[in-house]
Amino acid sequence: MRVGDWRPFGQVPEISVKELQKKLEQGAIQIVDVRTGPEFRRSRIPEATHLPITAFSRHRLDSLELDRERPVVAICLTAHRSIPAVRKLRELGYDARQLRGGMRAWWKGGGTCTQD
Repeated sequence: MRVGDWRPFGQVPEISVKELQKKLEQGAIQIVDVRTGPEFRRSRIPEATHLPITAFSRHRLDSLELDRERPVVAICLTAHRSIPAVRKLRELGYDARQLRGGMRAWWKGGGTCTQD
């Protein structure tokens, strides 16, 4: 990613907790959690795959084998690290957005979580 792509501010498309819960029930969405390994292991959305923002690259994204026909939601703790992830995913042709408010909003909204 270019240096400017790492800016954790600005506007990117978003999805609400309720919308994400509905899409997950339908199997109509994919999740990429961009938090650190310890954060991901501590509490995550069960359907999420993990790719820390510090390792975000085209090669690493390809290894996730995301379905280009289904939207992708990038998630972090507070919806800041997910901004550059959404930018990169959209640059690569994915229909990508971030979870509005991040995992904090997910927990507050009663979203299902798993942990190691």
